[in-house]
Parts: sequence; C-alpha cells; structure tokens
Amino acid sequence: MTEAVPSYLSPTGQEIVFLLLGAVAVGSALLVVTTRQLVHAALWLVVSFGALAGGYLVLTAEFVAWVQVLIYVGAVVVLLLFGIMLTRAPIGRSADLDSGNRWAAAVVAVATAAVLVTMVIDGFHTAYTPLRPGSGAAKELGASVFSTWVLPFEALSVLLLAALIGAIVLSRTDIPGGSPPEQTGGS
Repeated sequence: MTEAVPSYLSPTGQEIVFLLLGAVAVGSALLVVTTRQLVHAALWLVVSFGALAGGYLVLTAEFVAWVQVLIYVGAVVVLLLFGIMLTRAPIGRSADLDSGNRWAAAVVAVATAAVLVTMVIDGFHTAYTPLRPGSGAAKELGASVFSTWVLPFEALSVLLLAALIGAIVLSRTDIPGGSPPEQTGGS
C-alpha cells in the first residue's frame, strides 16, 4: 500500500495551484519593497499575505490559513496603515525612500535566494509527502503554540505593542520632539 512518488514532469492540480500562489506571493513581495508609495506597499503586502493564506489552504491547513487572513491581513496591515497615518508619512511618491543602493541590494537578494534554493533542493530533492487533511487542526497547533512557542509568541506581542506606542508618541504634538503645530495665517 505504498504510494508511488509522482514525477516532476507531471504535476498535479494542487501542485500547479500552489506554484501559482507562490509566484503571486513572491511577485507581490517584490512590489512591496520596490514601490515608492507607502500605501501601495501596504496593499501589495495584503496581496502577498492573501497568496500565503491560499497556499496554506492548498496544503490542507485551513486553521492556519484563516489565522493568516485574520491576524496578518486584518491586524498587521491595519496597524501598518495606522502607523503610516499617525506618523504623517508621505502618502504619495517620495524620493526619500530610495537610498541609492538598489544594485547592491539586488545582488545580495539574488545571492541569498540562490543559497536558500540550493540548500532546499539539496536537502529535499528526494522527499515526497502526499497531502492529507488534518495537519492544520486547531488542537495540535494550539498545543504547539502554547507549549513550545509561547516565548516567541509573547515577544512578538510585546514588539507589536512597542511599535504602536512608538507611532502614537511620534504623532503627538504636545510632547517635546514631536511635530510642531501648524500656524495658520491670521493676526
């Protein structure tokens, strides 16, 4: 009763959908870091997170997919947009966002991607696991999060709280170092 390992030349429908979602996620992630408008970058981040959630659905991890949508798309992107609005960051195109190191960043990104792809292919080129439902159930994930991963989970919550407090402090005008109130023309 062993399952035959499928050939790489005849992918299944699930594998094709997974590859397409991966291409959408990578493409939108590239647009996140290359666009010159902050709000557009946040919206491309929504597309990237949505493609990741679709990938989780293809891998039969429905709970993880819905958590991805609710937490990352619903909360983290909203927090990012509030941070952009509260700090009065420029909404349109901004020349200040370009450091001039595009070629160096591209070389480092391509080299890192090449190393990661080589290591993954070398490590998993003979591994095959058929998809079976039930691996993304809430009970097993909850037990894992609150036993093995509780410290990183709490550290992330403190980091997000610090980011929100920092955005509020930067947006306040009555605190020394904040933006001065705008003066209107008058007497």
